[in-house]
Amino acid sequence: MSRLPSLGPRGEGWVVLQVLLLLAVAVAGWWSGPDWSGVVRVAGIAFGIMSIAGGLILGARAVVDLGASLTPVPHPRDDAELVEHGVYALARHPIYGGIILAAFGWALLRGSAAALIVAVGLVVFFTLKSAREEFWLRQRFPGYAAYRSRTRRFIPWIG
Repeated sequence: MSRLPSLGPRGEGWVVLQVLLLLAVAVAGWWSGPDWSGVVRVAGIAFGIMSIAGGLILGARAVVDLGASLTPVPHPRDDAELVEHGVYALARHPIYGGIILAAFGWALLRGSAAALIVAVGLVVFFTLKSAREEFWLRQRFPGYAAYRSRTRRFIPWIG
């Protein structure tokens, strides 16, 4: 049994919390900052744009690779298959990884320390949400433990 709450029969509460955190990143980035200037600001803009682009590419590729198994909630669909190909051969939760990259990118692009702090909170949130999701995935798919042992959590080659 997972010690993390399910927050609804299929994990609907996790989705609500995720939306609220994403809104918090967006709002913090829009209304605070820039908190740095000069070369750091220019580098932040450049890395922010690259991070947003990378996050969007990673997330979009993950949605395509997941196909019919895609669901907005963390509980797997009854007719879902364990996807281990494409970007899922490199990361177990690449959609979350894409969102994380984009959130940090937004914070860097806007030069917002507040948005960076909320983005760190988003990493903590996705770590907890993915742990709850993996409890359900282990129950549903006998091969999930082996898959988990050979793939990163969020972002290929990073973690």
